[in-house]
Amino acid sequence: MTYCVGVLLNDGIVLACDSRTHAGVDNFATFCKMTVFERAGDRVIVLLSSGNLAGTQAVISVLKQRGDAADQTVASIWNARTMFDVAVIVSDAVRDIERRDGKHLAGSASPFNASFIIGGQINGEPLRLFRTFAEGNFIEAGTDTPYFQTGEAKYGRPIIDPVITPAINLGDAMKCVLVSFDCTMRSNLSVGMPIDLVCCERDSLRLAVRHRFEQGDAYFNALSREWREGVRGVFRSLPAVPLLQARATPDMFLPELIPSES
Repeated sequence: MTYCVGVLLNDGIVLACDSRTHAGVDNFATFCKMTVFERAGDRVIVLLSSGNLAGTQAVISVLKQRGDAADQTVASIWNARTMFDVAVIVSDAVRDIERRDGKHLAGSASPFNASFIIGGQINGEPLRLFRTFAEGNFIEAGTDTPYFQTGEAKYGRPIIDPVITPAINLGDAMKCVLVSFDCTMRSNLSVGMPIDLVCCERDSLRLAVRHRFEQGDAYFNALSREWREGVRGVFRSLPAVPLLQARATPDMFLPELIPSES
């Protein structure tokens, strides 16, 4: 399992992923699930991967090989004209690997499954954020849906959903994303540190922040502690349940057994 988040804002974009993989409860490992394609002044593109590790690594290798190909007529992330074209190129690579490996893995405990969050900007067009699926199709984020999650998303969504809007600033968005990771890791052991996080300001065409939060990171631990203490404080300040204040008697909820006189 994994957890990946991409957030599209008016000011820029924030992307983060964990790095834990496992093949059973006694076989955990650490692999980076973030891939960055950056050429200053031209484009910055970040891919977050989830699904079968062998499948996602094969897709990334195909994308890198096609990008390094001497034949510039081969469609690649480096010569794509738009972020939509990038999403198509990633989806095509997913389908190529699925055609190669899918039939061999269909009956196994780990069938082919590879999905990506793709975010970034190419010179001449706006920042964009996409989410691909294992079938090779994809959707794009917008004003109504400014963020995507993949993997173990359910524990982080209650944190992100009420906070993230396109107008939130990049610093607050990064805090919110990190809190969502803290809540997810506390609820599911298959998601774990290190956490890779990047931030790109709109029209900068470069990463403004790229950081890996290792186990024991002082800031992350402080954020986690402050969040838990803050939640407890808000809970204590909530109004009491009115039913308890009514001091109900044992028989006040019993149905009337004797009909009243007419």
